[in-house]
Amino acid sequence: MSKAAAARKLAAAALYGGGGLSAVGAGLYGVLTAEAKLARRIIGPTLEAPPPDATGWYGRGRPGPAIRLALLGDSSAAGYGVERVEETPGALVASGLAEYADRRVYLREFCVVGAKSSDLASQVDRALLIEPEVAVILIGGNDVTHTVLPSQSVRHLSEGVRRLVAAGCEVVVGTCPDLGTIQPIAPPLRQVARAWSRRLAAAQTIAVLEEGGRTVSLGSILGPEFAAAPAVLFGPDQFHPSSAGYRALANVLIPSALAALGEVPDHEEALEAYRGEAVLPITRAAVQAVNEPGTELDGTEIEGRRTGVRGLWVELRHRRRRAQIPGEAPEDGEAQNGGEVRTIGAHEAGTGTDEPAQASG
Repeated sequence: MSKAAAARKLAAAALYGGGGLSAVGAGLYGVLTAEAKLARRIIGPTLEAPPPDATGWYGRGRPGPAIRLALLGDSSAAGYGVERVEETPGALVASGLAEYADRRVYLREFCVVGAKSSDLASQVDRALLIEPEVAVILIGGNDVTHTVLPSQSVRHLSEGVRRLVAAGCEVVVGTCPDLGTIQPIAPPLRQVARAWSRRLAAAQTIAVLEEGGRTVSLGSILGPEFAAAPAVLFGPDQFHPSSAGYRALANVLIPSALAALGEVPDHEEALEAYRGEAVLPITRAAVQAVNEPGTELDGTEIEGRRTGVRGLWVELRHRRRRAQIPGEAPEDGEAQNGGEVRTIGAHEAGTGTDEPAQASG
């Protein structure tokens, strides 16, 4: 089966109720189950201390209305392994959005270390309370290491994106990273993890686009620099990114989040063929994105039609990276305090006030 056909079959199984196991093979499933258990033993237990919570306000002194940003997903979204809030993906993305959109940003984190796609429903429940303008989702790695069937993983992601989009939220999903780069997974079974995670990423892409979101491929977790310098870009457990790795992650996500918000320069609106940008059928675009880290996909129209004979039309883009913005900590007095998180709604975000309203309950 070709990669395109495999991605299409996985997505169809996820969206229309198939089992999904046949797309990866029963033998492959059993092999990866054993290897995942071994890799988890090598990686070791989860750190007792949670990552710093980056919830709060960013961009002091910038004009409103504030951008309401929700961050959902797993440990890669939470910034597992770093010690300073400024090093977390949430703080880095929020700082970048504030800088390049020249607006205040209110970030609320809902991500949980160890989360799988099945945990997104409860995260979305909470995220909808702040009426987010844009949501960034990073999920999928734990589904692979815990051998969750891709059809189940994608179904949960699809439902979460559907709910957010229905509420008027722009959604940016960083698809499942290529776990073939993870050192504790030894060859030849590392290739199994690579095949599984890439197929899951392609299926995630198709499902997210079908629901009206956009995707950014993480591929070999942020590009060739991970393969070239794993000691620098992976943390001590050789599974989660280091602070440098999270900076690279944020650098991939910021341009697409800005595009979702309509905050892109006029000269970047048109597709640039010399950069490999084009309009493609959805499955072809999904497979290409999996193999090119940092590729953004978003639905589009041709002659007023969103679909052709091969499914949705999709814009494939390689967004220009922005200059790296140092991460900030949430402003004093506005971060999470004592485990009680304060929240805002859309009407409060537009007032220009520096303080979010106290959440009830």
